[in-house]
Amino acid sequence: MILEKITKTGDIRQLDKSELIQLAEEIRLFLVEKISVSGGHLASNLGVVELTMALHLVFDPEKDKIIWDVGHQSYTHKILTGRKEGFDGLRKYGGMSGFPKRSESCCDPFDTGHSSTSISAGLGYARARDLLGEDYSVVSVIGDGALTGGMAYEALNNAAQMNKNFIIVLNDNEMSISKNVGGLSEYLSKIRTADAYLDLKNGVEDALNKIPVYGTKVAARIRRTKNGIRQIFIPGMFFEELGIKYLGPVDGHNIQKTTRILKEAKRVPGPVVVHVITQKGKGYGPALRHPSRFHGAEPFEIETGVPKQHRQDSYTDVFSTVMCKLGKTQPRLCAVTAAMPDGTGLKRFRNMYPERFFDVGIAEQHAVTFAAGMAVAGMLPVVAVYSSFLQRAYDQIIHDVCLQNLHVIFAVDRAGLVGSDGETHQGIFDLSYLSSVPNLTVMAPKNKWELADMLRFAVMMDSPAAIRYPRGTACDQFHDFRAPIRWGKSEIMYDEEGIALIAAGSMVETAAQVRSHLRDLGYGCSLVNARFIKPLDEECLQRMASSHKLIVTLEENVRTGGFGDHVLEYLNDISSDVRVINIALPDDYIEHGSVDVLRRETLLDRDSILRRIISEYAGMANE
Repeated sequence: MILEKITKTGDIRQLDKSELIQLAEEIRLFLVEKISVSGGHLASNLGVVELTMALHLVFDPEKDKIIWDVGHQSYTHKILTGRKEGFDGLRKYGGMSGFPKRSESCCDPFDTGHSSTSISAGLGYARARDLLGEDYSVVSVIGDGALTGGMAYEALNNAAQMNKNFIIVLNDNEMSISKNVGGLSEYLSKIRTADAYLDLKNGVEDALNKIPVYGTKVAARIRRTKNGIRQIFIPGMFFEELGIKYLGPVDGHNIQKTTRILKEAKRVPGPVVVHVITQKGKGYGPALRHPSRFHGAEPFEIETGVPKQHRQDSYTDVFSTVMCKLGKTQPRLCAVTAAMPDGTGLKRFRNMYPERFFDVGIAEQHAVTFAAGMAVAGMLPVVAVYSSFLQRAYDQIIHDVCLQNLHVIFAVDRAGLVGSDGETHQGIFDLSYLSSVPNLTVMAPKNKWELADMLRFAVMMDSPAAIRYPRGTACDQFHDFRAPIRWGKSEIMYDEEGIALIAAGSMVETAAQVRSHLRDLGYGCSLVNARFIKPLDEECLQRMASSHKLIVTLEENVRTGGFGDHVLEYLNDISSDVRVINIALPDDYIEHGSVDVLRRETLLDRDSILRRIISEYAGMANE
């Protein structure tokens, strides 16, 4: 096993050419085996094995800075930097992250997790290097999908001013999570298929190489000065016209060719793009055939690629079904996604109503303002987006949608703890940043039926609304509690005296468990499903404050600026003397791990909440 020889950074440089080819095969087998057990990002990692090996052959990751955009494709990088043993704990609490982390290795120079950031970070590194008079290479690896994000273009524009080496590796696999869309995808496709240029280039070089002595020298010179040929045969030359040298395209699965072009890039006195063609899912049939499905894979059977556990309907599935039904009765309804038709559940809507479906690429800011334009022109756009990605469009929510009070609906998926993807993907800030925006109604459903009702209610509104719902299996409890949705009104599920639990969204299920145990212990306990985070149901709060000794708010969001904060502020404003406990996540970034483990660690689980309430209530009795 060649892989056994890789125990630390730099070991790869001790291998010969035949061993490198075998190592690539062994790494793919290793990744499939490990991810089939732990789950994780598979297709993207299988696609960059040789590219990563070439980077490690040309650069020293302990000195040079290799920055992976998003970072979900860094598994081979982790193997080559001595972290192979960490894969048994991949994405588990306390184990190895599925993304680059500076705290994990000196070979991870920048924490990543969101898209389109690597060129900006790398450029910052390169500028600091030059100002400090240091000597190392900076390599930003970015996918063609991530290059649809506006931030990448801002960085490219800025990078063109560099006069010292800065390398951008464009990993082109024609995919982000789903198939790429838009003008850049078309442009790169033209480069990939520019046969006239490639045939001429290869033909000229082959002919010259056959001429003794001088022919080889001339061919080498042409390789160094082939910009003129490209200008003729490849339309646009986007990067060159920006002032960034372009090298490629090169087969990213050919280690020798990729290594050669990276060495050439290292000699360029300025910014340079190395265009590398790879295949997402390479080496594993199911991932090759279904790269979107194996982007973020659950544990699966290696022989078939079929998930090991039967998947129940998720909130995303419910959203998908209701959107398709609404599409029949609401001809103005449109769906907008930022490169996530599969992840947000809009694939079915796209298939049924292709003319009303819009994938704008990895561009959340554009998605929101695009939706605002549609709304002001008379359409009814639903923007489906993950909570942690919607953060990137906060200005557009305020300035372009809510300032104009436009009827745009935000379907905020993956809200709350998402688990194994860790800090960059936890959707734990949305209640805070959304509830601060004037004109925006913010809702959170307790179960799958309430999500459907809230989406229909939002369609009938005439102002902006956000519905936040968690990742994973949709709650199918509380079917008998389905009072009609009324704007700004909570749902009182149980009305007693003593303790009032007021829960937001996913925490209603936990609150019901807490209530059951409290009643078994002899405590009177009301349960309120908040439904609306904004506006608050002030009438309900006044009622609970007047008839209970203790109010407990529960939410899967950071405490600062969250639902509980707003409840406490209101009760203070009306000079209520009722005691209030805010049960929420700590004001911190929460690492990777299963949701159940993370809830226990952050004291958001049933038993921790129960202990806190009993302790508080007992303390009140002794006062």
